[in-house]
Amino acid sequence: MEKLKARNNNLCELCNLNEPTIAFTVSPKSDEDINHQVSLCDTCHSKLNHENESHYWRCLEGSIWSETPAVKALSYRLLQNFKNEDWANNTLSSVDVEEEIVNWAMSAFEIAAVHKDAFGNILENGDNVVLTQALDVKGTNFTASKGTVVKRIKLVSENAEHIEGKINEQSIVILTKYVKKQ
Repeated sequence: MEKLKARNNNLCELCNLNEPTIAFTVSPKSDEDINHQVSLCDTCHSKLNHENESHYWRCLEGSIWSETPAVKALSYRLLQNFKNEDWANNTLSSVDVEEEIVNWAMSAFEIAAVHKDAFGNILENGDNVVLTQALDVKGTNFTASKGTVVKRIKLVSENAEHIEGKINEQSIVILTKYVKKQ
């Protein structure tokens, strides 16, 4: 924490007013790398999830210009919460933020793909499912019959409509609309 405090002369890296007490890691980073952290005072940390505090966050007009990528990413992310307000919109349009920093900042707003079975039940890695209808398995010479149990499925991260499983010792991709969670 001492190196982090020293980076901004023992001041919070967002408001630049108070002494920092918290080493805040900017998600989705999860490590203790100082390059992924921002030194925050108690006030800034307590207001992080209060979107109705736009007057407080005007300090971001200064912190967005930081040379520290984590500070810039967190500032950009917080400014997005107030982009419908003139001050925040003007700030966002006046600064040129690198694409890598924007992607880091905006990753907080990404919605993870949710895999659901034919009945809307949420599927997770390792679940067992039952086929709700007979399926011709492409690239093989068999049909998986209705009622076949597929154990320990794997979710396909790129597509919420696909899961992977084994039938007859063959690894196959199955559409989630044809399975029921067991």
